[in-house]
Amino acid sequence: MLISEVINTNAVVLDLEAVNKTEVLNCLTELLFDDDSIDSKDKFLVDVLLRESEGKTGIGCGVAIPHGKSASVKKTCVAIAKLKEPIEWETIDGEPVQVVILFAVDDKDKTNYFIKLMSEVARLLAREDFCRKLLSAKDKNELLRLFQ
Repeated sequence: MLISEVINTNAVVLDLEAVNKTEVLNCLTELLFDDDSIDSKDKFLVDVLLRESEGKTGIGCGVAIPHGKSASVKKTCVAIAKLKEPIEWETIDGEPVQVVILFAVDDKDKTNYFIKLMSEVARLLAREDFCRKLLSAKDKNELLRLFQ
């Protein structure tokens, strides 16, 4: 299984202007709703924010990986935002975030499948060259190629 197989290309946005975490999550949730990946923006956002309250999803290197395991998810997928300017986020390295990779996980996929997806993303993000390329991606196609 490849992360590229679950990236919702209609929910990838670059140069997103946002001043805080809530704005980023609202934007990505809206894109997922518009693409029919979730059936309720409000329910999904509540689930994502609940998970955010349980611990840091900012994993360092300017990247955050929030996730919502939710009954409102119709199909497990990933949305990505590359922000125009870094924003504050609870991170393990104390640094701001510029890339947000939001996992929308269907209830039936919330164990093995989700763990495999997170492992693949963690493996990619552990490579310094990958993080550098992710942060410097100039367009959607360049960003998406990184995950192939």
